[in-house]
Amino acid sequence: MLPVDTSNAPGAVGPYSQAIRTGNLLFVSGQLPIDPATGAFAPGGAVEQARQSLKNIAAIAQAAGTDMARCVKTTVLLTDLGVFGAVNEEYATFFQAPFPARACYEVAALPKGALVEIEAVFEV
Repeated sequence: MLPVDTSNAPGAVGPYSQAIRTGNLLFVSGQLPIDPATGAFAPGGAVEQARQSLKNIAAIAQAAGTDMARCVKTTVLLTDLGVFGAVNEEYATFFQAPFPARACYEVAALPKGALVEIEAVFEV
């Protein structure tokens, strides 16, 4: 197992790695919508937060030598499933067919009060 770490995505806010590469798979930890340049959440609502979370995932994937086209699975966590449609439209701009498998859940709360958190698995 090899940890992946990049300054182009926010550092871990707990005892975990940004991502772990094992064999030909990369497991990216759940990404909050933190802008690594400012350390703050991306301004706006759930759509903007999803965009930032996906940008963070893309940066980690790039640091590991892969890209969004090789994403095989994501999990999207939302604090309000009512924003699913709008978040889904933004999400779609980061991927092309064949789209990764995905699960999406509404949760009671996310760390630091985020509206969105996204994790991903990639082929490397």
